[in-house]
Amino acid sequence: MKGELLCGVDEAGRGPLAGAVFAAAVILHPERPISGLADSKKLSEKKRDFLAQRIKQDALAWAVAWAEVEEIDRINILQASLLAMGRAVAALSVTPTKVVVDGLHCPPLPMASEAVVKGDSKVAEISAASILAKTARDAEMRRLNQGFPQYGFDRHKGYPTVEHLELLRLHGVSAVHRRSYAPVRKILQENEA
Repeated sequence: MKGELLCGVDEAGRGPLAGAVFAAAVILHPERPISGLADSKKLSEKKRDFLAQRIKQDALAWAVAWAEVEEIDRINILQASLLAMGRAVAALSVTPTKVVVDGLHCPPLPMASEAVVKGDSKVAEISAASILAKTARDAEMRRLNQGFPQYGFDRHKGYPTVEHLELLRLHGVSAVHRRSYAPVRKILQENEA
């Protein structure tokens, strides 16, 4: 295939207090367009799940990667997000000629890259990546809920909701909580006092 192979990259899970941060990389197939692609946050869960299947089926290449809670706590969430993005691009079965990343920062990559603010609503490849990253992270939070049902991860997906903060205070900090995040750190400090 001649011409530019554009890869879109996005992450999901920078704000939550628990779980890994996920990233996806997608190269759409020029002859298999997918209608309905949009910023994953603007789509219903049902629509995201439907589109995720279409992307996996029809994209030229796609990959999902993540950075673990320990990595987030060690290097910070921005660096962990960039690490996950770089892992997703490296895992692609096809090497892109250019990478466009949602937001302000690009991970270090061996090919041309560009950060696009609000890219998940402007560039189809980034929209597709945002959908795969979000659905993969949501699935991981449902899986974590089985091991830690007392926190309600299947409902709030680790975000700092009133319910999550109450459950965190009630049950303490789990192995999957991000210790570097202020609400979690505060509870750890209170428990040490």
